[in-house]
Amino acid sequence: MLNIIFEDNHLIVINKNPGELAQGDITGDETIGDQIKKYLKKKYDKPGNVYLGIPHRLDRPTSGIIIFTKTSKALSRLNELFKKNEIIKTYWAVVKKIDTSKPQILENFLIKNQKQNKSYVRKTPSSQTKKAILNFKVLLNLKRYSLLSINLKTGRHHQIRAQLSHIGYPIKGDLKYGYPRSNSDGSIHLHSRKVNFIHPVSKSNIEIIAKPPNNNIWNLCLNIKEK
Repeated sequence: MLNIIFEDNHLIVINKNPGELAQGDITGDETIGDQIKKYLKKKYDKPGNVYLGIPHRLDRPTSGIIIFTKTSKALSRLNELFKKNEIIKTYWAVVKKIDTSKPQILENFLIKNQKQNKSYVRKTPSSQTKKAILNFKVLLNLKRYSLLSINLKTGRHHQIRAQLSHIGYPIKGDLKYGYPRSNSDGSIHLHSRKVNFIHPVSKSNIEIIAKPPNNNIWNLCLNIKEK
């Protein structure tokens, strides 16, 4: 079932479950986009093909906010907002316990290995690398883990996963980036928590917050007050 957390004439925003596919891949599995098209076709009794724009994506094991557009006008304008970094994205990540409470800035150069579907940090730039910047702070310390709030300044392939792994804090459950154990459901503890932006058509201020998946660690994280 689609978890729709915002919808108007131009946008539809989903709280994605871990394991759901945002866009098609070699598996051929049904995507969230496929489900939305079926939903829109039924809701509006559309006889032909349903238009759906996909301005961004989330990795399959990641949960949280993903924005789709119902009109081409909204898609082109939203693409510009993403390009200009005018959509403020906040992620939550659970990592092994961090011994500092100071906000951190990570600035690296990433190179993508297409065959491995993985990104690596490089110390120096090249024609194949892309600059990646994020900042994070510790929101909560549990017995064995820390909850991080992360703001992306750039949107690179597997950016959060690669950059946190590079400093020795891979995300819980993320075997690909060095966490020693998988989560039982194949998820990783990375969640697209909040977005803030100016609506591409109405120009109103939009803030959307998505609740993380229902499991013990995420539920403990919901006890904190975000600033």
